[in-house]
This record gives sequence, structure tokens and C-alpha cells, in this order.
Amino acid sequence: MAINKAMKMALKALSYPDLDLKKTYKLQRQISVATHPYLKPMYEIWDHKIVNGDHEIPVRIFMPQDIEKTEKVLIFFHGGGWVIGNIDSYSAICSNMAIQTGHMVVSVDYRLAPEYHFPAAPEDCYAVARAIFTDRTLLDVAQKDITLIGDSAGGNLAAVVSLMARDRGEFLPSKQILIYPSTYHDHTDTSPFPSVKENGTDYLLTSKRICEFIDFYKSSDDDLTNPYLAPLLSEDLSHQPKTMIITAEYDPLRDEGEAYGKKLYEFGNEVEVYRMKDALHGFLSLPKHFIHVKRTYELINRFLNNEQNEKINKTH
Repeated sequence: MAINKAMKMALKALSYPDLDLKKTYKLQRQISVATHPYLKPMYEIWDHKIVNGDHEIPVRIFMPQDIEKTEKVLIFFHGGGWVIGNIDSYSAICSNMAIQTGHMVVSVDYRLAPEYHFPAAPEDCYAVARAIFTDRTLLDVAQKDITLIGDSAGGNLAAVVSLMARDRGEFLPSKQILIYPSTYHDHTDTSPFPSVKENGTDYLLTSKRICEFIDFYKSSDDDLTNPYLAPLLSEDLSHQPKTMIITAEYDPLRDEGEAYGKKLYEFGNEVEVYRMKDALHGFLSLPKHFIHVKRTYELINRFLNNEQNEKINKTH
């Protein structure tokens, strides 16, 4: 089925231009920065910082205003290839997420490459998650009511934080939501995933751009085989949270996200995988009235409320 032309035009305006990342990443960061969304009387917003070693990690907290006290939290890790994106550029997404789910949303402003290479980003994300999971004085929520969520590189970070939590034994999330996540290290012609070749040139996020992001992100080539960079490479995916993965039909990352869901399932975890029909990478950034955004929150809310969704690998 042909992709919706209006959606493709909208996503083109939101997605990364095919420019030399080494020369333009700082400019792209400036372009992606947005001011706080108009503060309608539907949510409250405030900024906070969490200490991690010798530095502080900014977080932005969104609270639905029509709820006197929410006792459920989404810890959100933003996308942008570990290079661009921040809590300002994702404020509109997070405010809508809080409204649509009725959850408090904590958006994490982790350190970006190339100034800070791997594993700076996952260590920051882990530090924020650990603080929220283990210190009830911060948000006063039970661990079972805290869910990790992220899109693209943020989906990667959510998956990685869950692996780190299991390995380090300090806490363990009960749920995670991965939206068109990066889970593998190779997006060249040697990739084992057909979506890299099928969708890697004509659908806004290119395989070339993904390779550039990873080159900025890694400290050395040895990182490419580290499951904290590419979680699909993990030899043990046991004891992971109940997981929902949403992929996009015309996304080079589609197959590796779905492969991660399959591997999680093979290791005995509860997994739901959905392929968003006619969608491109980055669709969560579309206005909230777009059908793919609406469908995403329908799926997310059923997942969060422990309602029965359709079977694994369902196409929407």
C-alpha cells in the first residue's frame, strides 16, 4: 500500500535533512530546540536535576493537571540518534504523553555525543531510573507503577537500562515501551535486516544517517559488540520487563526492533510487537490528531492498564 502523501510531507519537515552530520549536528540541535509548549490547564511542568557522580542530569516532569495525585510514572528517553534532541524539543511530545496516559512523565536530558561518547548516555539514563526506582522521596511511587519508555535512540536506551538494571541488581522495571527502537549496530549493506535496504534511502531517516549517528556515539569499534549499545547482541535476555515494541512500516530500524521483540519472547519474557502500517520513523513527533499518534496511545494505554492487546507482530 502506498504511503499517505500528507503524512510523508509532514514527516519530511520533522525528520533529519541529509546533510553532513559532522558539520551540521550543532545547528540541528539548535533547530530542534523548542520553547515550552503553551501551558494549557491540562498539565503542569517543572524542571529538576538528578546528580550522577560529578555532574547533574536535567529532567523535566509533566503532570496531568486533572489528576489530583498520579501514582504512576513514565520515565522517557528521547530520540535523536544520541546526538541531537533534548527535553526542550520533546516537551510537546511529553506533555501530550502525560495527558493521553494519565501518567506523570519524567523526560531525561542525558549527555549527547560526540562531546560525550558511549556509555555516557545509558549511564545517565540508568542513574535517573535508579534514583526514581529506589528513592521514594523523589516521586513517592511504587516500583511496579514505573515504566520505561523511549523512541528511536531513546527506545534503545530504555532497553539498555533494563539490561543494566538486571545485571546490576539495584532495581528492575516491570514494564518497558520501545517505539521504533535501534537495537543493532550494523546499518550498512551487510546488515542482516531487509528493512535497512528496503527503507534505507527513500524514507527520511536513511541508513547512512544511522551509521553517522553510531559513529558519533561509539567510543571505539569495540563498542559495536557491546549489548549496552546494541541490545539485540545480548546473549541473555532473560528477566526483562513486560515489553511493548511499536515499529514503523517504512523505517530502516523496523526489522531489528521486531527481532528484539522476538528474542525477548524466546527468553521467556512477555512481549507485544506492533508494526504501524504506512508509518515512517519519527511519527510520534506528528501532531496529536494524526492517526498513528492516536493508535500509538491506544496501544500504550491498553498495555499500561494490563488489558489484552492483539498477538505479537500485529500490524496496525
